[in-house]
Amino acid sequence: MGIYLRILRTPGVARVVVATVIGRLPIGISSLAILLFVRETTGSFASAGLCAGALALGSAAGAPLQGRLVDRRGQGSLLPLAVAHAAGLVAIWVLGAGGAPVAPLALVSLLTGAALPPLTSVLRSRWPYLLDAELVPGAYAFDSVLVELIFVTGPLVTTAVVATVGPEYALAVSATCVLSGTVTMLAGLRDKAGPERSSPAERALGLGALAAPGLRTLVVASLPVGFALGTLEVVLPAFSQDEGSKVLAGVLLAIWSAASGAGGLLYGTRAFRLPLSEVHLRLAMVLPLACGVLFAASSPLTMGLLVIVAGVPIAPLIASRNQLVERVAPKGTATEAFTWPLTALVGGVALGAATAGSLVEAYSWTAGVASAVVVSALGACVLLARRETLAPALAR
Repeated sequence: MGIYLRILRTPGVARVVVATVIGRLPIGISSLAILLFVRETTGSFASAGLCAGALALGSAAGAPLQGRLVDRRGQGSLLPLAVAHAAGLVAIWVLGAGGAPVAPLALVSLLTGAALPPLTSVLRSRWPYLLDAELVPGAYAFDSVLVELIFVTGPLVTTAVVATVGPEYALAVSATCVLSGTVTMLAGLRDKAGPERSSPAERALGLGALAAPGLRTLVVASLPVGFALGTLEVVLPAFSQDEGSKVLAGVLLAIWSAASGAGGLLYGTRAFRLPLSEVHLRLAMVLPLACGVLFAASSPLTMGLLVIVAGVPIAPLIASRNQLVERVAPKGTATEAFTWPLTALVGGVALGAATAGSLVEAYSWTAGVASAVVVSALGACVLLARRETLAPALAR
């Protein structure tokens, strides 16, 4: 694990990493905080779910636009976005406390999500400029583990705040995190080199980062990966319910996430002889097989062991994808390029969760596993069929 110590010991990197973790905590806080706050103020889970969904929709839809803004105007545009996002969270608190109907709450949630600064994409686009080339692959793996940490830590922070003072204060914590993290990150990146800004001629092309065929391939292939993840997020609680234990769901999800993080850390320490695009393709082919082992679960113990297998390839798959994004992105579109696969992944998670919910209710949790296997296999087929579009990555 020495590579990660070398990454963090690189001058200025540890400060930027800590700042982005803090600034990205709202990813794990805001949705749950809004859900609990709106439920408390309106008495309706339907209204709460609508507002939480609006936040997620705004975040997914707004990310590419924000990335393009950063590519054109520079990283200084992150602070106005952070202020707008924090103000939106406060506005939700004020509207909810004032007894506002669900429509304005949902609208403000949508706009708040759309203003979430793309700190993840900015960090990923900066790794090649912050580190020596030999450390960059490990940095992408490390970042995928940090994302897992954020998704675990955010809900824990929310739960603690809600249990002690109330859900509205979780909104305030989230607003504080995005502001302080963004300010600290900008201070850490000051005077450091970064990707070139897009030129007027490049902007005139209209497609932005999606002008690259390789990026389009990675975006399309990210949707099935998200679908599989969203499906398993429903399958594991459904299995737990069949076993008569609500607590088991949280344990299985935690094991699954931890296995992904461990896989990411291991991936970052390896040097591969194969071209990066081939490594990514093979990881994509492993994912449906890893999901398929869940069919063999016959007890909580066997499921606990099998979700380790299902989790291990996730972070390495995402890390290798991010490396490819950096390599195939058109000049001047680095930040925007990282937002598109992430948006596709999030969209896939939502679609997978909705589909799995219907399948589990109509059949069983194994039907959800089957859908994850089939769709993730289709994603691997997309990469196989369009592997030539990733050819620019082979020379880097």
